[in-house]
Amino acid sequence: MSKRLSAANERIRELEKVLKETNLPEKNEKVRLGVDLGTAYIVLVALGEDDRPLALELEYAEVVRDGLVVDFMGARSIVSRLKRKLEERLDLELTEASIAVPPGTQPGDQKTHKYVVEGAGLDVTEILDEPTAANGVLGITDGAIVDIGGGTTGISILQNGKVVYVADEATGGTHLSLVLAGHFRIPFGEAENMKKDPKKQNEIMGLVRPVVEKMASIVKKHIEGYDVHDIYLVGGTCCLVGIEKVFEDALGIPVSKPKNPFLVTPLGIAKGSEKS
Repeated sequence: MSKRLSAANERIRELEKVLKETNLPEKNEKVRLGVDLGTAYIVLVALGEDDRPLALELEYAEVVRDGLVVDFMGARSIVSRLKRKLEERLDLELTEASIAVPPGTQPGDQKTHKYVVEGAGLDVTEILDEPTAANGVLGITDGAIVDIGGGTTGISILQNGKVVYVADEATGGTHLSLVLAGHFRIPFGEAENMKKDPKKQNEIMGLVRPVVEKMASIVKKHIEGYDVHDIYLVGGTCCLVGIEKVFEDALGIPVSKPKNPFLVTPLGIAKGSEKS
């Protein structure tokens, strides 16, 4: 494991702790907030100075589909609720936030994400694309970051520390759950839970492998013509055991992922607000 990935894992472990615990901010400490409007989960991360995790709140949601907000009122309600929970835990008012959207998102759809968060009483100070936000945690200088959430597969290619290409296509974890629901003839929610169960992930990989290979083919298409020697997987779907091996077999390029890919992008969104 590279030093960069080891450092990212340590930062993520610290963030995991504040899901249940709370690190109160010091007097006059600047608090930065990141809001991740995901297809499966909405996540709010509060960081103190030096990127110190303070608190984390999340909630399962079906208000975003393929990276687009489809239930504005529902999304706003969840963000408002999670914001209040953080404010109670931190004993302060949160007024600003950074957000992220899938790469290539049209300006109109970016505005919808922004309006959701503003409707919850937060000024949006920065809008990032998701893979670039993830790199705020990974610190990759050369290679490709692939962010696979519930609805989309996003790709960000970096050369000499700069993003040179971004893309996004509508295939993600929701499609894996649909395959499982159809195969086992179970409700979608039950399939979602099955997918997340580490004890069952090895057995379901055989069923969902074609969808994972499709994700890999999306990445292969977009990195063609670029000098990419390493790929890093992030996003909740990449928690699936063995997904990096499927990608590696399909692409013929070394593929790795942090121990908890789900929290990389939310953490990176909050870190991104540091520029504001």
